[in-house]
Amino acid sequence: MKRLQFFIESQAFGVCTALGEKLGFATGSVRLSFIYLSFLTFGSPVIVYLILAFWLNLRKSMRRERSTVWDF
Repeated sequence: MKRLQFFIESQAFGVCTALGEKLGFATGSVRLSFIYLSFLTFGSPVIVYLILAFWLNLRKSMRRERSTVWDF
């Protein structure tokens, strides 16, 4: 079970983890609330999740390219 959990967490975008760290909530509670909201609102938070995943991926790639201000 731990291997499956590690595989899913490493392959996922990490949106719930980033939100949990940024807001100071436990990651598990953020994930559970996302799942409950998805069921209650018929999947509309999935669109928000994908937008946030795209934004986080964009930020990571921009940080990797320029490590300092003086790099061009």
